[in-house]
Amino acid sequence: MPSHFHVSSSRNRNSISRFGLDWQRMGAARGIAGSNEPEQQGCFLARDEWECDWFVRMNNTGGPVDVWEVAGIRSSDLVESPHHYFYYPGVIPPAQLTRRH
Repeated sequence: MPSHFHVSSSRNRNSISRFGLDWQRMGAARGIAGSNEPEQQGCFLARDEWECDWFVRMNNTGGPVDVWEVAGIRSSDLVESPHHYFYYPGVIPPAQLTRRH
């Protein structure tokens, strides 16, 4: 099963470490695209290193970002958003996450 990646403001680090990736807990910082509330009912995931780097460069959070490696999610579990990005429509527990940087 391939790894996926999630890019988030570093201000979300403690929440993600404790609760995992939960779109309903968004609030400590803006989304990577600059949104103040979830754009979808799920967490956006990059499907490879190139896409991950693209999200890092997009950074509109107003500060540094963390990259989280996400294990245990199949590509077929992802949903394509109207803007052609992919998200997981559920909560991803902390045990499936490793902070890369």
